Amino acid sequence: MSQPQTPEQVLDTQGDCAPGKRDEDSGEGTQCSHRMLSFSDALLSIIATVMILPVTHTEISPEQHFDKSIQKLLATRIAVYLMTFLIVTVAWAAHTRLFQVVGKIDDTLALLNLACMMTITLLPYTFSLMVTFPDVPLGIFLFCVCVIAIGAVQALIVGYAFHFPHLLSPQIQCSAHRALYRQHVLHIVLRGPVLCFAAAVFSLFFFPLSYLLMATIIFLPYVCKATSWCRDRLIGHQEPPAHPLEFAFDLHKPLSKERVEAFSDGVYAIVATLLILDICEDNVPDPKDVREKFRGSLVAALGVYGPRFLAYFGSFATVGLLWFAHHSLFLHVRRATQAMGLLNTLSLAFVGGLPLAYQQTSAFAQQPHDELERVRVSCAIIFFASIFQLAIWTAALLHEAETLQPSVWFGGQEHAFMFAKLALYPCASLLAFASTCFLSGLSTAIFHLMQITVPSTFLLLRLLVRLGQAGLRGLRNLAGPAHPWPGPTGEADSQSLLLPAPQ
Repeated sequence: MSQPQTPEQVLDTQGDCAPGKRDEDSGEGTQCSHRMLSFSDALLSIIATVMILPVTHTEISPEQHFDKSIQKLLATRIAVYLMTFLIVTVAWAAHTRLFQVVGKIDDTLALLNLACMMTITLLPYTFSLMVTFPDVPLGIFLFCVCVIAIGAVQALIVGYAFHFPHLLSPQIQCSAHRALYRQHVLHIVLRGPVLCFAAAVFSLFFFPLSYLLMATIIFLPYVCKATSWCRDRLIGHQEPPAHPLEFAFDLHKPLSKERVEAFSDGVYAIVATLLILDICEDNVPDPKDVREKFRGSLVAALGVYGPRFLAYFGSFATVGLLWFAHHSLFLHVRRATQAMGLLNTLSLAFVGGLPLAYQQTSAFAQQPHDELERVRVSCAIIFFASIFQLAIWTAALLHEAETLQPSVWFGGQEHAFMFAKLALYPCASLLAFASTCFLSGLSTAIFHLMQITVPSTFLLLRLLVRLGQAGLRGLRNLAGPAHPWPGPTGEADSQSLLLPAPQ
């Protein structure tokens, strides 16, 4: 006989019902929310990623040099993009938390969710206004109004679901303290919109403070947690007052690993798609030019765009290999901590900037006088997108027994290989960036060499790691016997920390 589910399992499975299954006892026309949640996740990942389009479409004429004014403009737009990307991920997390409590939907709730999604789709437009008119507060005001509207619709979903308890998860349906659950969920849903309301007010007379308030939305949960930790260290840990309601699970805990993987895959897929959309938009010859300039030869006309196609292949390889490293990492992740979730979001924000890196590298042929600056921008984006992946693994190693499979623990058989896989792009992009400081005249060649070398190295990475391990073992043997390191099981064995014994 199967064991009864715990409250956590009941909530995580959202009622343990198959998608589309009708619940005649709960009410006519209800069904599980799995498909609607998947649709919402897909839409949110698209909205978060297309925020980069106004930045990539920053117009720089061929005659205009990549001077300090252009650098300042681009840096400002990138900073605003990162902030808005992270705000969208906060809205995604709040939406996911909400539907951990709401287990079933009906037609009214589905339409309310569609209204929420429609409001979210307006965020890229308001962001475009923000980056196009940075000194005009209207763009900031409209962006904040959209976030407030999203929170208001989500609050309506909460009120509607709790008014009809058959839509809630089974554990909450049976609770005598549903009002306290509702208060707890509303706190999560509305804290961002409340800060955006203050930001909208300040945008009317002092808009720099509006940016600060919007940035606070991103880090508020972590600031609250750090404040609580400091308070406990200063005055000692205080037990919370006795409460008739015992929450079955903490809504502030990290999202499930599967949900993080799905959202991350959506971002990577959309970034790869944006690259080919740029090719389709900018690199299709005009029929009149083909007839007049190339005497009807389409091959000759396409040859002009050769450097852009090379930049596309290099950029797609970068996106694909960063996804591969992310995929390999999460294959070994058991549970994602809150710090890992934040680092993953930061990595995705810079992954979303890779279309900008493609735009910069594809402009080498048209604006050769700006190659150095464009190479550095591209290297910086790739570096931050990859270094945060390495940081995810580093944060996981701090609690490796809970977060990682034993094979990648400190001293495990796959530890060195995983380290090499995650460190390859940060090291390559940092080396390319540093090389341009000494060999500025070869900046383009250095960048293209990195784009060619890194994929080739990925193919040979396991062999190179094993050769490196063998070489270090030889050096260790020449240096004399050493004390054995403890293995991942806690027992001493012959493996070095970075030198696992060959299989």
